[in-house]
Amino acid sequence: MNKVGVFFRSPEKLLITSGLVAVLFFSFKAIDEQFEITKNLDIFTGVYREINLNYVDKVDPANLINNAANAIDSSLDPYTEYVPESDLENFKMNYFSNEYGGIGALILQKDNKTFVSETYEGFPAQKADIRAGDQMLSINGVPLDGKSNNDVSELLKGQNNSALIIKVLRPGELKPIEKRLSREEIKFPNVTYYGTVADKVGYIKLDRFLDGSAMEVKNAFLNLKKKNKITALVLDLRGNGGGILQEAVKIVNYFVSKGETVVTQKGRLPQNNFVYLASVFPLDTTIPLVVLIDDGTASASEIVAGAMQDLDRGVVIGQQSFGKGLVQQTLKLPYNSLLKVTIAKYYTPSGRCIQKIDYLHKNKNGQVFNIADSLISEFRTKNGRVVYDGRGITPDVYVKPYYFSSIAAALVENNLLFDYGTQYRQKNSSVKQPKEFRLKQSEYDDFVEYVNGQSFTYSTKSDKLLEELEQVTTKEKYFDQIEEQYNSLKSKAHKNRKDDLIEFKPEISQLLENEIISRYYYQRGRIESAFKYDVDLNEALKLFMVKANYYSILKGAGDYKTIGKNSESARKAELAERK
Repeated sequence: MNKVGVFFRSPEKLLITSGLVAVLFFSFKAIDEQFEITKNLDIFTGVYREINLNYVDKVDPANLINNAANAIDSSLDPYTEYVPESDLENFKMNYFSNEYGGIGALILQKDNKTFVSETYEGFPAQKADIRAGDQMLSINGVPLDGKSNNDVSELLKGQNNSALIIKVLRPGELKPIEKRLSREEIKFPNVTYYGTVADKVGYIKLDRFLDGSAMEVKNAFLNLKKKNKITALVLDLRGNGGGILQEAVKIVNYFVSKGETVVTQKGRLPQNNFVYLASVFPLDTTIPLVVLIDDGTASASEIVAGAMQDLDRGVVIGQQSFGKGLVQQTLKLPYNSLLKVTIAKYYTPSGRCIQKIDYLHKNKNGQVFNIADSLISEFRTKNGRVVYDGRGITPDVYVKPYYFSSIAAALVENNLLFDYGTQYRQKNSSVKQPKEFRLKQSEYDDFVEYVNGQSFTYSTKSDKLLEELEQVTTKEKYFDQIEEQYNSLKSKAHKNRKDDLIEFKPEISQLLENEIISRYYYQRGRIESAFKYDVDLNEALKLFMVKANYYSILKGAGDYKTIGKNSESARKAELAERK
């Protein structure tokens, strides 16, 4: 007992003992973890072996393993992904490069036939005068009857400079037209448009963060400064789902001082921890800047928007962003397969992680939920404005999103806007420039007549609720008590729907103008045509007109002292989501 007492009373011996206990604890823990890994791998191998040997039907080993790997991935988060060798090319296209050998056209299936839905300016299809609305009959003599979109896409893709003969049937033409063209390297730009949207106000639309996106932004910005002498800039990141993190860091660096922290990456392993700094001299640290975001703005886009907000370098306008604060890395696996795995979370310059969904804590049904309000923390921007984590990026200036009516959605889904655009192009060889083009009343009346001649029907949310009401009350044997009122409601809803083409003319005209203009000016035309209806962009232009308001936001004056959680913009966002 004496020896034991003396041993534990000695500080030096106590320190040595504590260290020994810690080493033993972590050694045993590591052994336990290694045993669990080995044990479960053995179990997995045993399950696979016995199924392969004994299952009633012959199984495909590759398919079995693919399904098992995908099941493991899906138990973690949607961004951890197993990529077998067969999917490698598609994976590279989606995440690293936007190049392939083809003709530069989109296709759609309608009435079991293949139609060109859009052509891209400057690529083989457009140069060969293949038009949206043309029906594709055959490719290199292969008939397209019964072919799926994937089948047709595979026929269109191939080696650069390889020849193609495409037979198309154009509306208004009696005989098929044969088009001879060669495949080219199709590389879609990351910056899909840049130009001016007002006097000396530049606009850059960045659709993705794939290889070279930062250089495209740099070239666009310098071009706008040199040729258009811009004094303000709008960077549009709406719908941009992200991509390569390093490209985002470079773009932020163009507008903030060298040495600023752009984003911090933190993972479970030390080698996955990294701080990304603005490492080169910027292009412009003073030009007024607005970043447009929406609920499709995610990942690398949120790094840019979050850094601009945290460093008080630009005003963020739009709607709450998606909220993806997870970092993935691609790891090589045997037999030319890959694993894209989440290795870390990223943190904006103020220290906040904007990850919105908690994938670690799922309920028993595998459902995931937003990070709990009780876990939301506040952070401060460079100028002391309060911002919050766990909710994506809350814009400094919130703009209520516009949702199109049921009839507008149905017109798109039923290809009636598309078909009328084809018909319009047949009758009109040219139209005004996209920013000036407006649909005349007589042209809209013609469209209404066209739609009414197509036996067009559609359902609204009201129709679906009425159907559900009938089903529930019939099941509960109450329907006969409300049948008269029900039929009256149904009749009124149906009657109102007949007037929807007139009631919702403004938004339908907007969509129709956009479809028509794309037949003459392609993607550039679509973007420019939309400017006149763009409420987010209009908010940016109003802000630039009164520069004092722009700077008061960045300084955190009044309502702009707090951005998020309990701010006015956050309350508006929450109310809009509830509606």
